[in-house]
Amino acid sequence: MAGMLRILLLEDSTIDAELIEAQLESLDETFAVTRVATRAAYHDALARETFDVILSDFSLPDFDGMAALNVAVALAPDAPFIFVSGVLGEEAAIEAFRKGATDYVLKPRLARLPAAVARALNEARERSERRRIEQQKDLLVRELSHRVKNNLAVVLSLIRRTGHSSSSVAEFEEKLIARVSALADAHELLFEGNWDETELLSVFQRAVRPHNKDLLRFDIGRHDLVRLDPKTALSIGMVFNELVTNASKYGALANEQGWVSISWTVDKTDLGQAVHLTWSEHGGPAVRPPDDKGFGTRLIKANIEYELGGQANLLYPPDGFRAEIDLFISGSKAATMTPI
Repeated sequence: MAGMLRILLLEDSTIDAELIEAQLESLDETFAVTRVATRAAYHDALARETFDVILSDFSLPDFDGMAALNVAVALAPDAPFIFVSGVLGEEAAIEAFRKGATDYVLKPRLARLPAAVARALNEARERSERRRIEQQKDLLVRELSHRVKNNLAVVLSLIRRTGHSSSSVAEFEEKLIARVSALADAHELLFEGNWDETELLSVFQRAVRPHNKDLLRFDIGRHDLVRLDPKTALSIGMVFNELVTNASKYGALANEQGWVSISWTVDKTDLGQAVHLTWSEHGGPAVRPPDDKGFGTRLIKANIEYELGGQANLLYPPDGFRAEIDLFISGSKAATMTPI
């Protein structure tokens, strides 16, 4: 029955039912007719099955067309209801339309039945498509509202925390612009991908682009293909921004000789994929552990450990800062890529 037009015919006359089915043969769609002749059978059919269109006589031995229409409106409101009757006066027709009937065809003029059915089906499908679009729009609006609220909360946190860790208005402005810009860049990348999964490599390239457009000071080693959901991509984008900003001010990118190597690998499991990412800085000024943890360090920890449930180890050997990050990506797909 899949893809077949399902028609419920309420008709007590076998001859009339055969004539109706003969006229329906000219429809462009294949169809199956379920014929009923009593109130009980009609109720049972509507309760048991879903129909694309209902055809009903107006006068029946134990039933009348208006009562059948009321039942259809209650049990099958999306199915067009067409009266097929020997006689239907003007007042009855007006009342039928007022109560929800789609059309009526007089039995002496059955030749117009296929056109009436086709028109009713097209109108019903258009209404269904409009409802689907409206439902999709409502879903998107709710999702957008949710994301905007979350992003505003992130921005407010960035403002508050950046203010606490800044010693001057100029420093506050510089740090805040960089962090909000990083968030905007991650959003732009997700928007380009229709807010679907995005690759870890793309997130990295977008995050470091403002600091080094040609990526000449970044050595990208092995990088397995890792697809990130929007939440993970936003968090990783913020982490990359903090790492590259710190490297530009205090680490390997603070002079002309330093460089950064980065790589990530994937180990597949039954439940998902474990991602291990390494960020290593070389050739920069001598490194010593910070006296206290600034907001940048806390932001990295918060995004990796609290937002994503991973682990971030920040190491400070004298020859260069190093970050070891472990994440578990459930449901992601990965495939080994050759180094670039």
